[in-house]
Order: sequence, then C-alpha cells, then structure tokens
Amino acid sequence: MHALFVTLLVIVSIGLIVVVLLQSGKSAGLSGAISGGAEQLFGKQKARGLDLILHRITIVLAVLFFALTIAVSYLGA
Repeated sequence: MHALFVTLLVIVSIGLIVVVLLQSGKSAGLSGAISGGAEQLFGKQKARGLDLILHRITIVLAVLFFALTIAVSYLGA
C-alpha cells in the first residue's frame, strides 16, 4: 500500500510541475504595466480559457499532492 501511494505521489508531483510550467506568467514590472492595459482593452479570451483550465487542474493536483503526502507519512510511521 505504501509503495502504491509513493508511486502516485511521484506521478502527481510530476504532473503538478508540468501544469505549473505550462501556465502563462503574470506580467510584472514596467513591461507588464504597458502591455497589461492593452490586454485589458482588447481582451485575451483565447488564452484565458486555457489558463482557467490549467488553474483548476493545478488546484486538483495540489490537493491530491497534499493528501498523498499525508497518507505516505502516516503509512510510513
């Protein structure tokens, strides 16, 4: 049972890393202030839908990560 949870934890960890890296970064600094206004004016709808899906997947994987981490630590002790 412990080996199954550790294997699932590794898979979820890799998935979480991939999903976080796929998300677009938030604009920061002066370049973000300049381009941020244009994005709000003209809209960024196509990428927004993908960002929303990736955000939800990140939340699910994060919850799974914490649950599996607690399960592995509980079973390991």
